[in-house]
Amino acid sequence: MHVIVRMMSTGKSIAIPTSRTTGISDLKTLIEKRFDVKPENQRLFFAGKQLENQYNLFDYSININDVIQLTVMTSVTEANTIKKSILKVPEDLKDKTSIPSSDTSSTIEDNIEDISEESKYFKLGDYVDIRDNEYGVWYMGKIAKIKKDVSLDTEPSSSDSQEEHDGLIYFVEDAGAPDNPPTKAKLKDIRPYSTDNLPFDQLKINDKVLMNFNTDHPKERGYWYDVLVKKITVNRRNREVMGDVTMGSNKAVLTNCRLMFLDDILKIKPYKLVAERTEEEDTIMQTMPAVERAKAMSCSKCKDNINKLCVHCGCSICGGKEDEDKQILCDECDESFHMACLTPPLTEIPEVDDWYCPSCKNDENEIVKAGGKLKASKKKTLASTSKRDWGKGMACVGRTKKCNIVPPNHFGPIPGVEVGTTWLFRVQVSESGIHRPPVGGIHGRDNQGAFSIVLSGGYEDDIDNGDEFMYTGSGGRDLSGNKRTALQSCDQELTRYNRALALNCNAEINNKKGATAVDWKKGKPVRVVRNYKLHKHSKYAPEVGNRYDGIYKVMKYYPETGISGFIVWRFVLKRDDPTPAPWTAKGKEHIAQLGLEIIYPENYIPSTGLDNTKSDLPGGSKRKRTLQDTDIENNELSENLPKRKDDKKSTEIKAKMHYKLENEAEILITADAANKKYWDDCKELLKNGKKAFFDRVEETFMCICCQDIVFEPITLECAHNICKGCLKRSFSSEVYQCPSCRAELGKTYPMNINTTLAKTLLYFFPGYNTGR
Repeated sequence: MHVIVRMMSTGKSIAIPTSRTTGISDLKTLIEKRFDVKPENQRLFFAGKQLENQYNLFDYSININDVIQLTVMTSVTEANTIKKSILKVPEDLKDKTSIPSSDTSSTIEDNIEDISEESKYFKLGDYVDIRDNEYGVWYMGKIAKIKKDVSLDTEPSSSDSQEEHDGLIYFVEDAGAPDNPPTKAKLKDIRPYSTDNLPFDQLKINDKVLMNFNTDHPKERGYWYDVLVKKITVNRRNREVMGDVTMGSNKAVLTNCRLMFLDDILKIKPYKLVAERTEEEDTIMQTMPAVERAKAMSCSKCKDNINKLCVHCGCSICGGKEDEDKQILCDECDESFHMACLTPPLTEIPEVDDWYCPSCKNDENEIVKAGGKLKASKKKTLASTSKRDWGKGMACVGRTKKCNIVPPNHFGPIPGVEVGTTWLFRVQVSESGIHRPPVGGIHGRDNQGAFSIVLSGGYEDDIDNGDEFMYTGSGGRDLSGNKRTALQSCDQELTRYNRALALNCNAEINNKKGATAVDWKKGKPVRVVRNYKLHKHSKYAPEVGNRYDGIYKVMKYYPETGISGFIVWRFVLKRDDPTPAPWTAKGKEHIAQLGLEIIYPENYIPSTGLDNTKSDLPGGSKRKRTLQDTDIENNELSENLPKRKDDKKSTEIKAKMHYKLENEAEILITADAANKKYWDDCKELLKNGKKAFFDRVEETFMCICCQDIVFEPITLECAHNICKGCLKRSFSSEVYQCPSCRAELGKTYPMNINTTLAKTLLYFFPGYNTGR
């Protein structure tokens, strides 16, 4: 097993071999050798938890290839040294220099008299437009206080415009929420409240106006932004205005936006001196407008209809909006609930600071606060005292990917997987689709047949002669107590997987005496994998890993009393594959031509043989490999692994790896002109062999929605491919864009299937469309 340790400051990642029983303190020692960071300076995080020394990887549910974040702490002595160097003051400046503190600045602010300053443009009680610093939205506010800006030591220079700064800070209350604390704003962020409507026929290009715009849903009401008019279109059917919308704290400009609400165009009022105001203007500035400007709806689901039940803006259970004083908000999801609708119902508001609804509340034993330690929970007993070594944990690792090029009930070979391909672990065989069960020996269905089997020497009755072998069915063992295997303890029956394998025989099913195939070559094909555990019984098995040996057919099956004294079902299978067997001379040459090597999991570091060294104990028995041995392997990996020689022989083998497309495949690819650039990219991988080519084709023509090879493919105008069904689902959700690049397609986009691409994919991956 391996974990990935990533240093957060640099982004550097290193795969470190571990065991699930590795302690966190031991892991820190391994990290020190790779990152040169002392264990006491390491802080390790995984899934929001800080890893503590007294636990191990199993306690934190850390699996293969999981990423552990590493941050480096500065020791106390180093921090003090840095602090002293920063605060050190030269001797000649000690009397002249003082170090300001946060207390000093707060004291200065507190000493300011609670008397408002006078402004040239505004006075207390004026209603103004104030700009939100984060979004650039203009909303109505009321000036509550004006103070001098103490952050300025001098008056603003003459080069500063009046809209930049006048040396004052304005405290503005939100007119819609007067109970909220006032917002501090400078002159450039406030202006007289806009109330004058500008008729559409008076609007001109390059006018700067205030208009309503919704950034997420342009056809719905939104908020008020500054707009610079760029284009005005008028015809008999409609009117259209295009403009640049200014938004955000940095005044970013959203160009060429279509403005929808052309009856609400407001003039921006200029600054006017208080001394020059008329009595009428002063009354307008001091009076709250009777009609509030239109704004975005609080709830787009019910359109703010107070009489309509809505779980989005009302009670999340009943949808009611009545009795607001009896509703309680969840501090996690911000949804409201009637106290009477909860289970159990609440009679009064809880006195706790934070309240969580039933769907958001977590088990308190699972919560780890900052600096806290991992707690025991009901789900797992932490810091197990078991002395059992789980090794590298590959037997417990689940699949990280799934074979999608053929359906699970596919008979025959898997496209792109050559005879002689070898995987180190069974889980990899499952991921490839050759034999999907990660543990079971037979993959099949008792109403269809068996698709694949694995020979691992689990039954003493098995006989392997290479091209023909005798296979013992499953069952007849008591595997209670979570046992992986056991001795034969009862008779086997021709049910379930045994019946599935019997259905592959070209004969009528017989539950009592068995049957012999009429023509064994007409039986259903079975993919056969030989496991390294069979090597102690058969010379045809690989020494390491799991090897795909091709297609076999069932010749006959029958019941027989086994060595254990119980009845077992025997199946005789014979090889029927055009590719030579891997153990033959031609088969080995075929493997060499294709350059097939044992396939390791991602980030797995191969053993260098140090784990097979014999101990110094009497008898020379092998000892368990320890973490220290693993670390030595990794440090000496480059020295122990054989060096590749770029000699004439290796060049010849590399040349033989080149996969040549069949004529029919070339014709199909050439006909698919819409995807020419993709096929050219895939064909560049032909030099690396058939598997590399098929992997690239599968990756290239994968639907971004269902993550499967495109079925009934539609090649869009943007050159992306998508399943017809996935595009229909997208359109039914009113999303009329390419899922890959978001190019606009339009509601009436024709969903024409690229039949040439469909035929080509079906040629390379026969049966991939079954069940879809």
